[in-house]
Amino acid sequence: MAEEFYTRVLMGQWRDGLPEARDRLIGRLYPELSQIAAARLRREVNSSLSTGDLINDVVLKLMKVERIEVSDRAHLIALASRMMRNILIDHVRSKQSDKRQHKKVELTTRIEGDQRLDLNALNSALIRLKAIDEALMELVEMRYFGGMTVEDIAAVSGLSEATVKRRWLVARAWLTDALMHPVEQA
Repeated sequence: MAEEFYTRVLMGQWRDGLPEARDRLIGRLYPELSQIAAARLRREVNSSLSTGDLINDVVLKLMKVERIEVSDRAHLIALASRMMRNILIDHVRSKQSDKRQHKKVELTTRIEGDQRLDLNALNSALIRLKAIDEALMELVEMRYFGGMTVEDIAAVSGLSEATVKRRWLVARAWLTDALMHPVEQA
C-alpha cells in the first residue's frame, strides 16, 4: 500500500516536471521492467539484442519524456510494454534490411504455454486489429509485450476483470485466425 502511494507521488512529481522523481521511479520499477524484457527475449533465435539492451532502450526512451501522462504503476508498465514492442519490431526490421541472411525473430510469452510467434506476423496482425478495435490491440500489447495480469489491465483500462477476460478471449481468437491467415502485402 505504501509502495503504491510512493509510486503515485513520484508520478505526480514527474508530471509536474521533476526529473529527479522520474529517475527515482524508473529505478524502483527497473527490476520489474527487466523481468518483462527478459521474458520477451527468452527464446529468441539468433538475436543480437540482449535483455540489457532492450531494457536500456526503454529506460532511455522514458528518460526523454519530460512530463508523463500516466496515473499509476500499471499505466507506466503498459507504456513501457508498448515501447518494448516498438524496439523489438525495429530490431527485426533492421535485421531484415541487412544483406546477410537472418532467422526470424520470435517472441515467446509465458501466457499460453510454450507458443512461439513470428514478431513480424504478430505486428502485422496487431496493425489490422487496431483498425478494427484499438482497445483490443492495446489489450494484446499489455498481455504479450508487458506480461501484465488481467488485474493490471483492468486497473489501466478501467474495465472489470471479467470484461478484460472476455475481451482477452476475443482478442486471442481473432489473433489466432489472423496469424493463420495473414494478409499478403503488396
